[in-house]
Amino acid sequence: MIDNLLLGLSTAFTPTNLLWCFVGVVLGTVIGLLPGLGSSTGVAILIPLTLTVEPVTALIMLAGIYYGSQYGGTITSVLLSTPGEAASVVTTLDGYQMARQGRAGAALAIAAIGSFAAAILSLVLLAALAPPFAQFALRFGPPENLAVMVLALVTMVVLSTGSKLRAAAMACAGVLLACVGIDAGTGEARYTFGSIELLSGIPYIEVVIGLFAVGEVLYQIRVGAATPIRARFRDLMIRRRDIRDSAGAIGRGSAIGFLLGTLPGAGSTLASFLAYGLEKRVSRNSAQFGHGAIQGVAAPESANNAAANANFIPTLTLGIPGGATTAVLLGALTVYGVQPGPLLFEEQPELVWGLLVSFFIGNVILLVLNLPLAPVFAQLLRIPYAYLYPLILFTSFVGAYAIDNNVFSVWLVLIFGVIGYGMKRFELPMAPLVVGVVIGALFEKALVQSSALLDGNLWLVLTKPIAVVILALAVVLLAGPALGRRARVFLRRAAPEQSEEESHV
Repeated sequence: MIDNLLLGLSTAFTPTNLLWCFVGVVLGTVIGLLPGLGSSTGVAILIPLTLTVEPVTALIMLAGIYYGSQYGGTITSVLLSTPGEAASVVTTLDGYQMARQGRAGAALAIAAIGSFAAAILSLVLLAALAPPFAQFALRFGPPENLAVMVLALVTMVVLSTGSKLRAAAMACAGVLLACVGIDAGTGEARYTFGSIELLSGIPYIEVVIGLFAVGEVLYQIRVGAATPIRARFRDLMIRRRDIRDSAGAIGRGSAIGFLLGTLPGAGSTLASFLAYGLEKRVSRNSAQFGHGAIQGVAAPESANNAAANANFIPTLTLGIPGGATTAVLLGALTVYGVQPGPLLFEEQPELVWGLLVSFFIGNVILLVLNLPLAPVFAQLLRIPYAYLYPLILFTSFVGAYAIDNNVFSVWLVLIFGVIGYGMKRFELPMAPLVVGVVIGALFEKALVQSSALLDGNLWLVLTKPIAVVILALAVVLLAGPALGRRARVFLRRAAPEQSEEESHV
């Protein structure tokens, strides 16, 4: 462990990597500030700009955008009641109320402190657990990988907010989109409709840019934007009592975020919701939640940052994205010629440990920037949206064209932008669709390999102990909520009957 950390330090502390780490976290903060962008869009748009640098440098910058946007999304949640990131939705409940009460600075400060504490704790756990997790993953063959793909899709559906049926439909739609191109089993073209450009499949980056950037801009133009709240430097004063009251929330939020972040497909959004719900349940002042409780800011912010770091465990060790943004990063790894999986820690330790150490450096930079400079970042929101939206659209289309120097990519972005607007309009979840697009090709590959290995009898997957355990977990996730509801109904019905018997006696 010490040798690996020293190797990571020597890699991350080069002037070039430090510079790109700083650029990444600053860009991530700005991207998180702008409603409708988010880390997924920011990473996808800026991938073409990193193709000329070393893979480890590019990943350090893109990862900085990822966790930097977690901080930036908090500012819009508190000042505008408009989350720049999906994971910051819960922060609006109490953060915006604190701002209305003149405590915007305290809300931003505790969010920065909680996010930093959660990030450091999760990084320690990440460094400790990722290598043994990778060693265990060496025992995975095609049947086990197939089971992991099923678990990832089930997890994304079950743990998504809103209608589970809609989430399942979006996940299936993503898998179907991944089927466009060359059949992995026969080598024949399918669903290409005679288009040469579609022979290589529908590129995920164009899908992400269209859904998250163009679609969100179209939707934001329709719904309009709220008037921002000023956050002055003197408002950043936070009381010692606030820190003391938030310590437990930060610890519990960090634990929940890390545990959920290790699950394929869970992402940061679910972690923030569950952390907020738990904190409201255990708090002595639960009535204050929704009316400006500082614990209602500390818990979800700690959870989403811990989950953001933990997302890299399944991404790096199994090649399975932990959420929508790590799905984009997973594709970026392949663009750089890096094959994620259990052998990555042995074959490219400099890249892995340099990336992990850069998380610590980036979070220190973010803490230094966000505590005193949060109001400065907030001033970006005073730029007229009539100027921001064309800039976002221009950047999206240029980024898409730069990937392959092909106008077809621009058309794809435009098409999926309209689809993204429709999904937002009708409240269809995007994360399951994105994960389905990324996992689809991997799922088909594992399916074909398992079928060949087991002579076409996929039932023999159930003879693999690891695969059985993973599939059983997927079944529990699917059936658990329904069984829990039935159990509660049964207990409620049994309670009156028991009371009647006791009163009769």
